[in-house]
Amino acid sequence: MLDFRTIHCPYCGQALDIAVDVSAGDQDYIEDCQVCCRPISIALAVDDQGRAHLSARAENDA
Repeated sequence: MLDFRTIHCPYCGQALDIAVDVSAGDQDYIEDCQVCCRPISIALAVDDQGRAHLSARAENDA
């Protein structure tokens, strides 16, 4: 099941709409910013009720 969420690029600050697949469970992946093309590290956590929780950070941030 695809869900659409808005994140902000940690580099340029632009709001971006991304599609997340909550049926696949927890995920960590890289998606390039649609504006500045820099790599954003996306962490998706799906809770017991199937709600998605996203975090977006610069690729090299700890």
